[in-house]
Amino acid sequence: MTYMMANPNQLRPSFGLVTNGTNFRFLKLTKSGRPMYALSDEFTLYRGNDWYNVLRILKRIAELVVM
Repeated sequence: MTYMMANPNQLRPSFGLVTNGTNFRFLKLTKSGRPMYALSDEFTLYRGNDWYNVLRILKRIAELVVM
């Protein structure tokens, strides 16, 4: 969260990933006005197709960053 808050671009949201190598959570921080963050559901490598969901989300974040 500290790195996300330090992002100099206040107009676009910041994205983050928290992982222990098995479990994954994504964060989104918007700083227009009062900073607010959103936390995704927890994804794990041990449950069904969660790995594919993690890769899909990472791909979408990469598309947003390149824009």
